[in-house]
Amino acid sequence: MTRPDPPYLRIVAEIRQRISTGELGAGDQIPSTRQIMRQWGVAMATASKVLTVLRQEGLVRAEPGRGTVVVGDQGRPHPGSAGAAPPRATRRRSAGGAEPELTQQHVVRTAIEVADAEGLPATTMRRLATELRVATMSLYRHVRGKDHLVVLMADAAFGEDDLPDPAPSGWRAQLEYVCRLQWSIYRRHPWLSQVVSLTRPLLAPNAMAHTEWAMRAVSGHGLDLDTVIHIAATTANYVRGTAVNLEREAEAEQDTGVTDDEWMRTRGAAVAAMFNAGAFPLLASSANRPDVDLNLDSLFEFGLQRLLDGMVPLFRPQPSR
Repeated sequence: MTRPDPPYLRIVAEIRQRISTGELGAGDQIPSTRQIMRQWGVAMATASKVLTVLRQEGLVRAEPGRGTVVVGDQGRPHPGSAGAAPPRATRRRSAGGAEPELTQQHVVRTAIEVADAEGLPATTMRRLATELRVATMSLYRHVRGKDHLVVLMADAAFGEDDLPDPAPSGWRAQLEYVCRLQWSIYRRHPWLSQVVSLTRPLLAPNAMAHTEWAMRAVSGHGLDLDTVIHIAATTANYVRGTAVNLEREAEAEQDTGVTDDEWMRTRGAAVAAMFNAGAFPLLASSANRPDVDLNLDSLFEFGLQRLLDGMVPLFRPQPSR
């Protein structure tokens, strides 16, 4: 029995067909990552893979300020078919011969978009130069290298959402807020969990602001400074440790083109056979309960509450000796 194409290839085929028939002409924008997610009901990693394949085939290019657009000369067959010509080189200079205006913010934002779609290893200086249509060496006027770029990317990611002032009332509500905010940031940028380190913290002001905010949430409750910073570091480490799984899920889906739900469905018969053997009765009963939903979000929330429960005794008045 022939296995169906993974979702990303089916979407690529549909968009390729629209280009070949002229429905999408040269310079027309194709659906963005988020539009693909909504229109075809797929995850971000799958949508990103669609755009990657279309770029690799030479059918589209990323155009700053506009998104991904169709390149010209669509009469040729796509790469891989008989008579296909190699993709044309990306134009890197404007018609006047001068390089497009470039800023550090533009470089960082483009790097984040590439990392969100394809992971941090894909975010090379050469790849950024291709996306921005500039010479690779021109990037070094704005960033010192890959390590510097990664710090700037992390700083920009942590700075996307403002920490509230005034803060919610109570130390627990404040820690819940900052942890959920960090979780949402990791959700948007799965690669970020691989960048953050507690033993070698990033010199990124926006990331450091999160630590300062968490420390301020628990200071003034009779705790010594050592306990205060350990609370801030422990909560941040919990969020990051859970978020590590986000990137692994995204990588697995991008590599296979199969979502988690689709993966489970393909193994439904094997799982049922194991459960029917009777060796795992509790797991079997939970699998058949619609009200039991184990996912990364539920794990994060459950673990966060138990972590904060364990900190409650630190804030109770200690009996005098």
